[in-house]
Amino acid sequence: MWCLSGSKKTFVPPARNGVGPSCIGLPAGSWPTILDFLVQRFPAIARAVWQQRMAQGDVVDEHGVPVTSGRPYQSHLRVYYYRTVADEPKIPFIEVILFQDEQLIVVDKPHFLPVVPSGRYLAETVLVRLKHKLGIDTLVPIHRIDRDTAGLVMFSVQPDTRARYHALFSQRTVQKTYEAIAPWRDDLALPLIRESRIVEAGHFMLQHEVSGPSNAITHLDVLEVRGALARYRLRPVTGQRHQLRVHMAALGLPILGDGLYPTLTPEGQIDYERPLQLLAKSIEFVDPVTGEQRHFESSRRLMLA
Repeated sequence: MWCLSGSKKTFVPPARNGVGPSCIGLPAGSWPTILDFLVQRFPAIARAVWQQRMAQGDVVDEHGVPVTSGRPYQSHLRVYYYRTVADEPKIPFIEVILFQDEQLIVVDKPHFLPVVPSGRYLAETVLVRLKHKLGIDTLVPIHRIDRDTAGLVMFSVQPDTRARYHALFSQRTVQKTYEAIAPWRDDLALPLIRESRIVEAGHFMLQHEVSGPSNAITHLDVLEVRGALARYRLRPVTGQRHQLRVHMAALGLPILGDGLYPTLTPEGQIDYERPLQLLAKSIEFVDPVTGEQRHFESSRRLMLA
């Protein structure tokens, strides 16, 4: 597939089974071959793997010319390749399409399914599943929720209107409501507003609150109390990573099934019987393209024992 980048016509390989190619720009340098650069740039991928990809024609440049293992290095060139994940775990849960038109797709995501490819997950993501199912290679998520979280995710179909949907979130004109199951504290005055500063906690998976100007705001109320547990309604104003999980843990209300807060669970210990009890329940906004009032609601429900 050829496309225009500024005034320059370049080649972008098509998606395969919903999986689009990855792209890397070759910087100035003196590597003997493109292969040598790729091996150094991606140390986790063996030279033999790159050689096999090249032999299969799975590595090409921006002109559509295959990159062979002996091709001399050329700086300021874009190279495309198809990423693979060995032994990718299968996610035994299905996403549901709630709405689709020419501009927008709204999905009700299950727990455990990532939104976009990352780490051990490639084909088993909402984005790749949708591309494969619908045959729409231009799909891009407008926002994201954690792999552990269930509920609503919106995808943009058309590149020329995508920025208008992204602006809903950057300008905070979209209303998002979550539900969570967590311990009940009768000494906590509700409703309340949690406002704090959240930054990375020194571990790539974790965030925490620190002193300083706030960058995270969450409105919290209770919907239902049953014994030692309660169903809470959470309305984030901002969108910091793990914001709701961090705020709930900081209030002494760790969300049931949370493998990160307050205690980090070792990677790989996934229990499908104990999902994180956090749900992106509803989303509301004025459609920036049609002008219509939009309201979507997840059909999923958290179980309050």
